[in-house]
Amino acid sequence: MDAFANALIKSGQTTIATLLLEHYRELGMSNTEFLIYLQIKSYNDRGISFPQTETIAKAVGLTDNQIFQELHTMIGKRLMQIDTVQQPGQLARDSYDFTLLYEKLAQYVKKSETETITSQVDNDRETIFNQIETEFGRPLSPIELEMISQWLDEDHYQVDVIRLALKEAVLNQVYNLKYMDRILLNWQKKHLTTPEQIQHEHQQHQQNRTSTGTNKPNKGAKKPAIPIFKIGEKPKD
Repeated sequence: MDAFANALIKSGQTTIATLLLEHYRELGMSNTEFLIYLQIKSYNDRGISFPQTETIAKAVGLTDNQIFQELHTMIGKRLMQIDTVQQPGQLARDSYDFTLLYEKLAQYVKKSETETITSQVDNDRETIFNQIETEFGRPLSPIELEMISQWLDEDHYQVDVIRLALKEAVLNQVYNLKYMDRILLNWQKKHLTTPEQIQHEHQQHQQNRTSTGTNKPNKGAKKPAIPIFKIGEKPKD
């Protein structure tokens, strides 16, 4: 084994969480602070919990005093802390603790996910508003907008389910939200909460009609109050 390979193996490896690598700046960490963190992390991975500031300074090209100031700033930003560990029968020793940094990262990820969901909900709301206005051929009133918002926020109907109710209303040329609301309530009473469940119910209904021989046209039969049609099927003219 040559000298380089031997040195590479002996030096070990330092692993960094990709999330931290991608978002350390959003956590309020400067490039210099992140470099210092990497140096400390590399020593921690080798079992050295409290490397000397002189050692870190030499590795990153700063003075010992500059490293001390950077560490003090990181503590002030709640990116790290210095813990004193007392083991039975041993002298107390200090260690760098970056738990606060990872707590900040966890909060950032949670906040980002919440903002993404909120943004998606707002987009879905705007989309369904526009679709209903287009199909009805008129602007929606404030009361109607509030009703649709209640479907989303209070009843927690899926947007695709609301779209199905809209298509059924258009199919029967009934252009009002009360009719759509009755369709949605009917599905809810049957515990049909997803487009797939509604489609499955429709297929079962068709199979039952076929098996009982009631699938033949009946001129005297009335149209169902709440028709069900295949997902993706366009309303007929």
